[in-house]
Amino acid sequence: MTFNDNASVGGNTARRRGAGIAVAGGGVAGLGAIAVLLFQLFTGTDISGLIGGGGVPQGTDSGTEIAQCETGADANARDDCRLAAASLSINQFWADTVQGYREPQLIIVDGSTGTACGTASNATGPFYCPPEEAIYVDPTFFALLREQFDATAGPLAQLYVLAHEYGHHIQQITGIMQQNPDNGTGEDSNGVRTELQADCFAGAWVAGASNELDENGVPYLRAPTPQQINDALNAAETVGDDHIQQESGGGVNPESWTHGSSEQRARWFTTGFEEGVGACDTFSVSGSAL
Repeated sequence: MTFNDNASVGGNTARRRGAGIAVAGGGVAGLGAIAVLLFQLFTGTDISGLIGGGGVPQGTDSGTEIAQCETGADANARDDCRLAAASLSINQFWADTVQGYREPQLIIVDGSTGTACGTASNATGPFYCPPEEAIYVDPTFFALLREQFDATAGPLAQLYVLAHEYGHHIQQITGIMQQNPDNGTGEDSNGVRTELQADCFAGAWVAGASNELDENGVPYLRAPTPQQINDALNAAETVGDDHIQQESGGGVNPESWTHGSSEQRARWFTTGFEEGVGACDTFSVSGSAL
């Protein structure tokens, strides 16, 4: 998914916090490593001990704006600007969809930073912190996938991840999280339903993203190509609980699932993409239909 080069994206409210760049490396390699890293990317699970590199040094919170992020061309060229620019489209989409919508903070992490939900870094992956109503993402995580593990981590995969975290924000501000609290693990758990709904919300935004316009009436984003959609679906399948368990060398154990199977994650993304937000009520369907 690419931005129109002449789109104006300078009005984003993303901020950079932290200090220094520390990319964990070494330790493991191959398809198993990619699966584990993609799992981390979608779940916010700290696996720094598995991939080596030690801890990420703590930084100070600068709260600075994302520099030189003014046009769609800038967003197409850099991961940090791409994420910041996408927030404009995502916020517009949800403001048109949810009455009384309020924007979350989007924090682009530079090295590491403290949060109310623990340390944010490329070792924890992108995550949403409900007490702060903030999304934290370190763009060097995508560079790690590309440079050290030969993974694409392309533009739509990145924006899918971001839109998934915005989906959790929607669940927070609309009361879905409070109405469906954590009740443990398992294929029929609230945790799985919550994650699948966030995937569905992400798919709904992807379908409508090219309709969101900048201040000059220029669409922020071009409509996704079939190949880009396939890349996003492949990413969703890779981070399914069953696939992660298989890549870890163990058997598939649905009782321990927290995010859903590969098939479920891809299917619910597709449901949102094809049918919109109204089709994303994962809490009303029976376990067998989930």
